[in-house]
Amino acid sequence: MAVIKTIDLVGVSTDSWQDAAVKALEEAAKTLRGIQGFDVLETSAVVDGTEITEFHSHVRIRFRIERS
Repeated sequence: MAVIKTIDLVGVSTDSWQDAAVKALEEAAKTLRGIQGFDVLETSAVVDGTEITEFHSHVRIRFRIERS
């Protein structure tokens, strides 16, 4: 029987929302095994005047619980 666990992360990028999501996934992969996918829950940005200075992607990462 499989159990899937989720964690929420917010990736940050100065380039794009896609890059922010990729950064969140890369960081999660450093400590999690069995990542099966993720959902982008929300995107947002930090602005300075009329310029976007940071892109934020809130992602929910799914991974399988491994039992020994």
